[in-house]
Amino acid sequence: MTKLTLSSSAFDGGEPIPRCYGYTQANTSPPLTVEGVPDDAVSLALVMDDPDAKPIAGKIWTHWILWNVPPDTTEIPEGECPAEAVTGRNDWDEPGYGGPNPPDGEHSYRFRLYALDTDLDLAKTATGAALQEAIADHIVEQTLLEGTYAP
Repeated sequence: MTKLTLSSSAFDGGEPIPRCYGYTQANTSPPLTVEGVPDDAVSLALVMDDPDAKPIAGKIWTHWILWNVPPDTTEIPEGECPAEAVTGRNDWDEPGYGGPNPPDGEHSYRFRLYALDTDLDLAKTATGAALQEAIADHIVEQTLLEGTYAP
């Protein structure tokens, strides 16, 4: 059995995310590679967030959420979202990707990929909190890709 993994050709896990993916730069999502999706997965969901923002923003800052990603997805190309997937709102209250933009030095960023046992019925205006609540009882497997970003 292959384990669910998420990687990027733009940066290695734990390494700096290139500046072009920052909110005040090109603000485009990095390319992602998905491997090892469980056979019983019905859909995938992705959450990109900044746990280091909590002391400043009062919460973990959500940068990007996707759901109903087809389970046969192997690549999410740079700046794109699978056509069948739904993109929610980030914590800038904008749809889609909002790149790293730490106000106080280097932050860590998490790309969390979830294999789910269902498709989700969420409005396009859903937030990261709503997505986390919706997937809570439907996670088959999950994986994590982390990177850092400094202004």
